[in-house]
Amino acid sequence: MFKTSVRLTLLITLWAVRSLFFGNELFAQNTSEIGGGIGGLVYKGEVAPNYRFLNNRPGAVIFYKKDISKPVTLKANLMAGFLRANDENAELPVNSFRQAIVKTNLVELSAGLEYNFLDYYNQRRRTRWTPYYFISFAAASFRNKAELQGHEKPAESGIVLSIPTGIGFKYALSYHWNLGLEVGARKTFAKNGDRLDYLQTQDYAQLPYRELPHTDPYDKDWYFYNGLSISYTFYKLLCPPASYK
Repeated sequence: MFKTSVRLTLLITLWAVRSLFFGNELFAQNTSEIGGGIGGLVYKGEVAPNYRFLNNRPGAVIFYKKDISKPVTLKANLMAGFLRANDENAELPVNSFRQAIVKTNLVELSAGLEYNFLDYYNQRRRTRWTPYYFISFAAASFRNKAELQGHEKPAESGIVLSIPTGIGFKYALSYHWNLGLEVGARKTFAKNGDRLDYLQTQDYAQLPYRELPHTDPYDKDWYFYNGLSISYTFYKLLCPPASYK
């Protein structure tokens, strides 16, 4: 399943690159778009081994998009929100023993590409809508604290890197206004890829059971965002160059 998802992601990305560099249709206009949205953030890691919808916590985004070809836009995104998880909700022996509670706040900045599968800005379409795919590179500043069997740790902060990818759908409410729905996943990596849950065993040196493993260092944390957005499109008409006889 994972290999299939990776292959699909690569295929769509290569198709977006092909459309960007080898498209032969002339633009009639340039567009840029600014908007914002609200939704939910979900953590997945040692404390929540599976995606759990009830772990959704508030999140918000603001974004800017600029087209670089008919199907492809550049996208910059700023997101902020909360991650929460509790071992009590996971029915696994290690979770029952650990009894951890994790609370994380984060602010993420990302930039990447968005591929529209339909010609969204074609004004000749009576109803304008399109599904889209996106892939980005992101850096998030996080601050978290955790409790393990009643022992609370002081707050910790750091930077985590990830590659957001996902799908969305947008619908034109009018000539300028757009309504969007987006679902995306972030798999963390590099130095702090397993610190969103703040459960490293060495940090609990005061506990008598410190020699027992509480985390898997090879299982990097994930976090997800799903939400609704509204945006405003600016159009810039391009006139063909004048010809002189």
